[in-house]
Amino acid sequence: MPKIKTNRATAKRFKVTGSGKIRRRHAFLRHININKTTKQKRRLRKPGLVDKSNEYAIKRLIPYLF
Repeated sequence: MPKIKTNRATAKRFKVTGSGKIRRRHAFLRHININKTTKQKRRLRKPGLVDKSNEYAIKRLIPYLF
């Protein structure tokens, strides 16, 4: 059976936690930051988790990280 190619863009954007969940970065932190509160920007810095409904699609793009 042939190997599956890893989608490199996806591999750079997502990491897998120890329990097998997929970690991601938050959006909305790159520009127009003067209008956002410090609290909002601080919370956006921390990683989030990918929703269960999208996990299957991402796991297909990065097959060897699991």
